[in-house]
Amino acid sequence: MSYCCGASMIGAKGTLQHFRTHIHNVPILFCPVCQRIEVHHLIENEYDILAEFAHGDGATEIDFQDYVEKDPKVLFENCVNNEYEDPLDVVMSQIDMALDLLVLAKQIGDAEWEGNLKKRLSVLSTRRTKLRQRLTS
Repeated sequence: MSYCCGASMIGAKGTLQHFRTHIHNVPILFCPVCQRIEVHHLIENEYDILAEFAHGDGATEIDFQDYVEKDPKVLFENCVNNEYEDPLDVVMSQIDMALDLLVLAKQIGDAEWEGNLKKRLSVLSTRRTKLRQRLTS
């Protein structure tokens, strides 16, 4: 499981750009709070090699799945959430985890951690409100 901003990152497949080459279906992890994206650590070497070769060949677009076969179930088995889940469920899960951690931060008296968790909860709460508004409209 990967973390960013203290939040667990979500497993997904996305398109990344390496210079002028767009590489589709790359297994990635992204943070639901700060929107940071990173290549999944289990395929990072393959991605780097493929990106360099594609750039060297002048390819503008390639599909990662055409060159590297990794089972997505294996890649994302330790992710708390993934892109195929309902976005509202993902946000609610992240809020629950942050609230659990906030209780722990208060118990040990870590004011800095508390502050970070409150900021994360604020971002997630705003996202939850927007998702709920979309569902009702």
